[in-house]
Amino acid sequence: MKNLAPNIFRQRLLIEGFYTIDISEAMLEKYLLNVAAHLDLRTYGKPIIFSPASGMGRDENSGYDAFVPLIDSGISAYVWSNAQFFSIVIYTCKGFDEKAAIEFTREYFAVSGEMVNVLF
Repeated sequence: MKNLAPNIFRQRLLIEGFYTIDISEAMLEKYLLNVAAHLDLRTYGKPIIFSPASGMGRDENSGYDAFVPLIDSGISAYVWSNAQFFSIVIYTCKGFDEKAAIEFTREYFAVSGEMVNVLF
């Protein structure tokens, strides 16, 4: 990907996998706050979590959309409940340890199989 703004530091990490724990709004909020703290990223607001009501979309896409604002950008999480799949984007203007983010996420969501990640 071409870097259109080389003078602006950005670190972006996409992590995806299948989870084996029960996900709730409280569990997702705890993840967002704890992964930020684990990576030494400062939040400045509470996580916002949405879960559309049944019938608002396709059943196979039901789950959660979540975001926590960081002083240096934000973390977004998307969860497909029926498939037990998650997709998380950590986007910062401050460097962080991507391996620590991946391992924290693997352990938190009790991922037993393969996870994929892209740092860009």
